Amino acid sequence: MSDLPPHDSLPDDSEPDPLAQFEDIIEAETDRDPDLAVIEAGSRTLRTQAGPPEGADQVPARPTDPEVDKALREVEAELATRWGETKLEPSVGRISALMDVLGEPQRSYPSVHITGTNGKTSTARMIEALLGAFELRTGRYTSPHVQSITERISLDGAPIDAERFVETYRDIQPYVEMVDAQQEFRLSFFEVLTGMAYAAFADAPVDVAVVEVGMGGSWDATNVIDADVAVVTPIDLDHTDRLGETHAEIAGEKAGIVKQGATVILAQQPVDAAQVLLKKAVEVDATVAREGLEFGVVSRQVAVGGQLLTLRGLGGEYTDVFLPLHGQYQAHNAAVALAAVEAFFGVGAQRAESLDIDVVRKAFASVASPGRMEVVRRSPTVVLDAAHNPAGARATAEGIREAFDFSRLIGVVGASGDKNVRGLLEAFEPIFTEVVITQNSSHRAMDADELAAIAVEVFGEDRVQVEPRLDDALEAAVTLAEEEGEYAGGGVLVTGSVITVGEARLLLGKG
Repeated sequence: MSDLPPHDSLPDDSEPDPLAQFEDIIEAETDRDPDLAVIEAGSRTLRTQAGPPEGADQVPARPTDPEVDKALREVEAELATRWGETKLEPSVGRISALMDVLGEPQRSYPSVHITGTNGKTSTARMIEALLGAFELRTGRYTSPHVQSITERISLDGAPIDAERFVETYRDIQPYVEMVDAQQEFRLSFFEVLTGMAYAAFADAPVDVAVVEVGMGGSWDATNVIDADVAVVTPIDLDHTDRLGETHAEIAGEKAGIVKQGATVILAQQPVDAAQVLLKKAVEVDATVAREGLEFGVVSRQVAVGGQLLTLRGLGGEYTDVFLPLHGQYQAHNAAVALAAVEAFFGVGAQRAESLDIDVVRKAFASVASPGRMEVVRRSPTVVLDAAHNPAGARATAEGIREAFDFSRLIGVVGASGDKNVRGLLEAFEPIFTEVVITQNSSHRAMDADELAAIAVEVFGEDRVQVEPRLDDALEAAVTLAEEEGEYAGGGVLVTGSVITVGEARLLLGKG
């Protein structure tokens, strides 16, 4: 942190000043391409067989009780009549009115607020795991969901069950209708879910809430909290029609979550975005910790089922941290999450010592992030990843190269029509032998033929196959991956949209 205590104020057995290795960290972190100290021998495909504890990657299936399932479907249908998440009226007026009539539930617990372009959900899950490992009761609100709407609201690391989801909705429904009657526009789908999350957290009650923004920051429905810790994951160009066309403009919107006197944890950012975020921090007298300066990834090496990290935190160095997730970007997410939890506990400000290393190790080893570089099948290996913009796709492509040794990789891509699909496809072109173009069931899905026309321009006609139905696309991709034989090392990557990944996950028997 900018106001870390000097080295001579630390106890004799403490770690050295976090800035002592400044040059080493900068050299390793600035371009996000550090040399790997050790690359383990053996098949990279085999390395993916380990992972988080059994069941940690599960997301809720439909309720088995017919009455509960019926009640949940009724709530889902009612929510579906409201503005969807892509239709916005930039204002926190409606959600503020709802919080007022509910008695300001969001102010009954401290919060960690997370914005950025990519990595928000994985970072939120890591923060949740760390806080839970230190015996705090957590609430987590993230979006969108992979398979079930109930995933969005979690208590103690697990999605709330369908019965509680329905009860929470019915509890606040009269207040929602009251606010609807007073406003020019009804509360949106996302605003109602946000109100449900804040009410559920207060009712639990939780010790701390981990909240991911839906879009932007300033006028996002989540931004009725005054979080002690604000986290900004890497900013890139996405939702440019709503947030701005430059990194600086987008950062201006996302900086809205930084509140007076807060601590801001900044992942590595484009220079113009960083300038905007730092200016906002100065304006509100916030303390800033920057990846690559006050904290960062010291070293990482590929390990069985994930990676082994040494992280530089705000209070010292954390060695031998196993993270059961693939990809360099997840190591950076881990560094950001660790710094956020340190800041929440006052490390680097009120206290100099680092967090208990054994607890930190245990927490990171338990992390799962469904739909993010997730292996769901063997022979051939099928990987799901929810990358939906060029920056996310580049990170995923890099992670695939590192964690797997595919002799041929078949892509299954179904994207939303409002995304930069050309940039997405161009990022995947170097790693896909062939690509099967498809579409998911969402009304936002780009038509398969329209997406295929762009794919032909990127890959060439001979490398593109079109299968509008996702189940047919998966079958075609598996067949293509197996063309060289069962043990040849072919694989499938399903990507392009969270919805595509969620539907593929169901088709492949997960959840």
